[in-house]
Amino acid sequence: MPVSLDDRGLTTAEYAICTLAVVAFAGLLYVILTGDAVQTALTTTIVDALGSDR
Repeated sequence: MPVSLDDRGLTTAEYAICTLAVVAFAGLLYVILTGDAVQTALTTTIVDALGSDR
């Protein structure tokens, strides 16, 4: 099936949009995981799992 002249850059644009979405999602995860509440919860979980006091 031949590609029409109007669709030539479509694949590149799709890759660019997907790349931007992945970067935005990674940024959001970074902000969430570096927050105080998450770090406190992870620290508490690890300390409890190891059975030691802080």
